[in-house]
Amino acid sequence: MNILAINGSPKGKRSNTWRLTSAFLEGIVAWEENGRKQAPAIETLNVNALDIKPCLGCFSCWSKTPGMCCIHDDMQAVIEKILWADVVIWSFPLYYFGLPGQLKNLIDRQLPMSLPFMSAETESGGHPSRYDMSGKRTVVVSTCGFYTAKGNYDCVTSLFDRLCGKDGYAAIFCGQGELFRVKELADRTNEYLSWVRKAGEEFASGEISGETRDELDRNLFPRDVFEAMADASWGVGESGEKEDPSLVFTRQMAALYRKQAWPGRDIVLDMNYTDIGNTYRIVLGESGSRLETEPAEGFSAGFTTRINTPLSVWRSIASGEIAGDEALMKHLYSVEGDFDLMMHWDDYFGAASGADGGEMGAGESDAVAGGGPAAGANASEPKTNMLLLLTPWIVFWIAAAIDGFWGSLVSIGVCVLVPVLMRRTKATAYDQVSALLVSACSIALLVGASPALVIPVSYLLFGLMWTVSCFLKVPLTAHYSKNSYNGEAALRNPIFIRTNRILTAAWGVLYLITPIWTCFIMQTDAASFVGAINSILPALMGVFTAWFQKWYPRHIARG
Repeated sequence: MNILAINGSPKGKRSNTWRLTSAFLEGIVAWEENGRKQAPAIETLNVNALDIKPCLGCFSCWSKTPGMCCIHDDMQAVIEKILWADVVIWSFPLYYFGLPGQLKNLIDRQLPMSLPFMSAETESGGHPSRYDMSGKRTVVVSTCGFYTAKGNYDCVTSLFDRLCGKDGYAAIFCGQGELFRVKELADRTNEYLSWVRKAGEEFASGEISGETRDELDRNLFPRDVFEAMADASWGVGESGEKEDPSLVFTRQMAALYRKQAWPGRDIVLDMNYTDIGNTYRIVLGESGSRLETEPAEGFSAGFTTRINTPLSVWRSIASGEIAGDEALMKHLYSVEGDFDLMMHWDDYFGAASGADGGEMGAGESDAVAGGGPAAGANASEPKTNMLLLLTPWIVFWIAAAIDGFWGSLVSIGVCVLVPVLMRRTKATAYDQVSALLVSACSIALLVGASPALVIPVSYLLFGLMWTVSCFLKVPLTAHYSKNSYNGEAALRNPIFIRTNRILTAAWGVLYLITPIWTCFIMQTDAASFVGAINSILPALMGVFTAWFQKWYPRHIARG
């Protein structure tokens, strides 16, 4: 396969559109190498580097020198490349709802490729091709600076409908193209580029699927978010005066606020850039965000959350050069006030889920993630539940202490029934191990083992399970508490993992020493109440756990 990619952007390979075109080419190459076991031949023409003069309208190429232009520049070589290619990709940004002038010159200068005779093949007239163009395929890739491509490419589609036929080419028109130069939005733009690569693969194998086209037609961000970021990107205020780069950066960050996440009360976020001495306030409200600059006398009202950070650090976090939680662990920045905002950062500043006109914005963005996990959990996915872990143990400790035989039967029954009743719950390895251990302890009692031995041993086994998990990558409690902290993404947060490792160790120690007094209680008249008695300390530990989960991340965040 011979491919000619014509880059019509005056910016050359720095073009936002060229990023999409490159991704499309990568998809073609991947399919050709995997499917046909050979790489396609690719030629690239940067129009800004070519000498292509405007057409003179002299028609010499029709009458005096048929098929040859009287202007001696690079255009004849371009025509030869077009005739060589099996696929021609036209890559360009939208300029005033049309093509860049240099590219329009190139298209005008294709006149030698047509014969002068009138063609009856089109309703409004035309000219037949001088060459056999059958079998050649055309792709048009373009970006623009509007929130949507819809309604902005009428002139472009009219031109290519004429050149290639109404259904004679594949088109990728991406609004919000300016966002591809913003490295802080790389998560969302890279997601889009992955669909462009897929489109290239599908094009090489036949045609682009409906699913892929739908994804390519989705807006990267809703209109209000995009336009706020676009307005801020110019770096000038409403009066037209240039703004401080830190203000521009913060304004764009504020534009990403998802008002759907408003918790019922306004959140006041202060961004204190310690290296430049500038502080900005972002008020997150029901109707959107509001940015304020700090007056000379300081803000009159207090903040909900204050982030003290060098601007350079926060930019690195925003661009993905360093994870926000990693930076916090290294004390590169600190947080005062309510830490809940940091733990749910993407709920507030991730890519919004809806776009104008009922369209959905795909993906989530870590554009400016400061301390929260990278992505939220899918609400439709099954979640873990510690009740699946604890219920068999609790039933065993209470029931077996009252009556060893019947308590064991009940415990085995619970081990079987609970997973069935909680089938929509995502089971962990600890849930399965617990069911096996409780069943084993119950069977031991049924075959005649002494409750005074088995019950203390059961606490020991339970404690060992917690303790051993402390040395694993993900400690036991993290598998269950992640549901409140953005799901699976929380497991990549070192602060979250450290917090849960400490808590898991504390629970492990508690249950490792529980057999000591359990053995004593089992020798007294209170033996039948050992399960209830042993519930007092875990209840207190539960209160401690709830407090520690909130206190410890704040402690780290304060530096």
